Amino acid sequence: MANTLLMPKATAVWLVDNTALSFDQIAFFCHLHPLEVRAIADGEAAQGIKGMDPVMNGQLTRDEIKRGEADANYRLKLNEPKVRVPEAKRRGGRYTPLSKRQDRPNAILWLVRNHPELKDAQISRLVGTTKSTIDQIRGRTHWNSASLAPMDPVTLGLCSQIDLDLEVQRASSGRAPAAPVGDTLLPAALTERMPVREEKSEDDELDASKVFAKLSSLKRAEPVDDDE
Repeated sequence: MANTLLMPKATAVWLVDNTALSFDQIAFFCHLHPLEVRAIADGEAAQGIKGMDPVMNGQLTRDEIKRGEADANYRLKLNEPKVRVPEAKRRGGRYTPLSKRQDRPNAILWLVRNHPELKDAQISRLVGTTKSTIDQIRGRTHWNSASLAPMDPVTLGLCSQIDLDLEVQRASSGRAPAAPVGDTLLPAALTERMPVREEKSEDDELDASKVFAKLSSLKRAEPVDDDE
């Protein structure tokens, strides 16, 4: 955060009344015009403003004032603050320029048709709209439904391609995973249609052994002599 002087006019009033600094020096330090400082000294400006001591609030030192009083060309320097307070970041909904707000319904229609997996909250983040508007476009109850045409929000400049891909990826990651079949992975819908291989029962194994034994006995049977 930039180091700035608090209450410039009140500080100028105090410096005029309590120091021998020139009008130019006070004007430079307080970011005012020298004529405005002269008007303050003449009582024509800043009437009713109580002077504020910059030494008391730590923005100026007595030694700095003495240096300025001793040299009319000296420029006072503002003290560096001992504690720096970080600037609060502005947080809020996505701002959409007025020229592009009329395109938001078309962008919502495009997202609903091309990415049905997206949730209402994700669409709101992408194009800066409300849930009620999304519901109206989904249900075709929007006042301008007859004139809406699906348009890519990236092309319209309502969001970036990176933001859109990220939201689609988040929505897709919530789907059911594929079911394992052998050494491959197939979608669950295909695995439901695949026939289930039944296990052999003990009776089936016994019947097979009987057939094998009968075939073996036939092979071992001696040939019949036609002359006898």
